[in-house]
Amino acid sequence: MISFRNDYSEGAHERVLEALACTNRLQHSGYGEDEHCRAAGDRIRTLIGQPGAAVHFLSGGTQANMTVIASILRPHQGVVAADTGHIATHETGAVEATGHKVLTVSHHQGRLQAEDVHRLVEEHAADSAFEHMVQPGMVYISNTTELGTLYTRDMLHALHSVCRQKGLPLYLDGARLGYALTSEGNDLTLQDIARCCDVFTLGLTKQGGLFGEAVVIVNPALQKDFRYHIKQRGGMLAKGWLMGLQCEVLLQDDLYFKLARRAVGLALHIRDSLRGLGVAFLSDSPSNQQFPIFSQQVVDCLAQNWGFNLDQPLPGERRAIRLCTSWATREEDVEALIGDIRRLLATEGAGAAR
Repeated sequence: MISFRNDYSEGAHERVLEALACTNRLQHSGYGEDEHCRAAGDRIRTLIGQPGAAVHFLSGGTQANMTVIASILRPHQGVVAADTGHIATHETGAVEATGHKVLTVSHHQGRLQAEDVHRLVEEHAADSAFEHMVQPGMVYISNTTELGTLYTRDMLHALHSVCRQKGLPLYLDGARLGYALTSEGNDLTLQDIARCCDVFTLGLTKQGGLFGEAVVIVNPALQKDFRYHIKQRGGMLAKGWLMGLQCEVLLQDDLYFKLARRAVGLALHIRDSLRGLGVAFLSDSPSNQQFPIFSQQVVDCLAQNWGFNLDQPLPGERRAIRLCTSWATREEDVEALIGDIRRLLATEGAGAAR
């Protein structure tokens, strides 16, 4: 069975594996204080145009999210997120386990809107019992969103403006940031993100690395003692150079973005081919995640040969599914998937005609 379930089913790009093998017998300083972590951090600082940014490497997205959020918030504060946000839906209450509430608001195609953040903060301040409620203390977004959609430059600037006005740090989860920045219609750059966000992550796990996320802290006020938080949350790996080396390799020769661009291209080929067959989609995603809608019968048949995630059920016994391409997705598998869907839809149409 070929899987389009996620973008981390495969190991790592060959250049990453080669670098790991070539340095396997070399000795390194531990805990992220090695030459590879330093080189990768320097490369990130150059790419974002922020020489004073602090760069740290953690093993995964959930660990990065809970460590960053817990390091920023005061004990009585919570983090504002869309109700579809990863920290609210797919992290088993990791943020809540640190003692902080996730304050959710309704999403707009997976995105958090500036006016909703403003309204939430204003309503909290205006409530006569405000000291009895969790105080909004920061804002979380992800790019891409859980629905594969993107933040535009205007959207990010609007969020940045509200966050500055209300004194809220803005944190961007970039587990799929490479896919976002190479998506159709994207107008954001790494420099834009670094100017608007106090902290963001640059994903490795889903973008050609074996594991790891780079946490980039742009705001100097949030940099102090962050390594204490990493250690306390179990994220300070003795062999931290393994993540720095992977990042260093992926950021050489634009490899990180080349891999992402290829994955997005294959996903858009799936999207356009299915649209040509009359298939509707749950969201207007320009990224490597696509959410086509089929009848339950087609979904059940498709699941016999292909791996994918089920998304929400819809009226009329229809179901949205998620098809996710990765840096390693093969073109022949994409064509075979499209071919199977075409045959299933034709069979379903013929049955309906009878």
